[in-house]
Amino acid sequence: MAFDPKLKIWMDGDIVAWDDAKIHVMSHVVHYGSAVFEGIRCYATKRGSAVFRLEEHIRRLFDSAKIYRMELRWSVDEVVNACAGLVRANGLDACYLRPIVFRGYGSIGVNPLPAPVHMAIAAWEWGAYLGGEALEQGVDVQVSTWSRLGPNTLPALAKASANYATSALVKMEAVKNGFSEGIALDVEGFLSEGSGENLFLMRRGRAYTPGLSSSILSGITRSSVLELLREQGIEVEEARLPREALYLADEAFFTGTAAEITPIRSVDRIPVGDGKPGPVTRATQRAFLEIVRGEVPDRFGWLYPV
Repeated sequence: MAFDPKLKIWMDGDIVAWDDAKIHVMSHVVHYGSAVFEGIRCYATKRGSAVFRLEEHIRRLFDSAKIYRMELRWSVDEVVNACAGLVRANGLDACYLRPIVFRGYGSIGVNPLPAPVHMAIAAWEWGAYLGGEALEQGVDVQVSTWSRLGPNTLPALAKASANYATSALVKMEAVKNGFSEGIALDVEGFLSEGSGENLFLMRRGRAYTPGLSSSILSGITRSSVLELLREQGIEVEEARLPREALYLADEAFFTGTAAEITPIRSVDRIPVGDGKPGPVTRATQRAFLEIVRGEVPDRFGWLYPV
């Protein structure tokens, strides 16, 4: 992915040039990962650019900051407006938004409280997260040897930068082994999530997804898919799922802001179903993309017009 240095970035209330968005090397975040963030997609629709569930994303950002005792100087509405304004300032039709709250320069000890809290928002064009053919053909994944966070270690409900050290290990292991993605188990051996995606399985007409107790992030695309599945009359069970459920699933797919709805065609080189995206995966993916791309009415109120 190549960034466009002509783009602008929002930093602490000001819009600055891309190359001027800098922090000090002694910032607390550099040494201890003291940051929380969001990933948000803006889509080009027939009625203009629109951001997917923008307010929900920003509210989750504020929740993450609260867990880490970061006090923000802005309101939810101000950050929502800043995101929309940045899309307009950059002249982007479709893009990915990355708001991040981090502890800056002022304290080098582990205690983050003396360090000032800053916020930045970046926006850039970003296509299919798991590859150009992933949405259509699906991806091959492995079960990772790395586990997700254990209870009372790091808060899984916070979308914190520190949590993604584990995600990076899951991802690198999968890529080095020839897979597109890895699926991590929780510390008790039950299914958790991908390195940056939530997980859904279909088995005999019923949908399954790991619950919050399995150290997953409470995904916003995940909650949207739950609505779409129930709209189709499909019963959904949020449950603790054993690893072997992956091998017995009729269908499987990832959900996430970056991944959208990406079919899984094999796990550990075992085909999921017949090795092709299944009918429920296809129908759910189609329903989701039709809404976010503005091809059908936004019946859930998911789109925030820019």
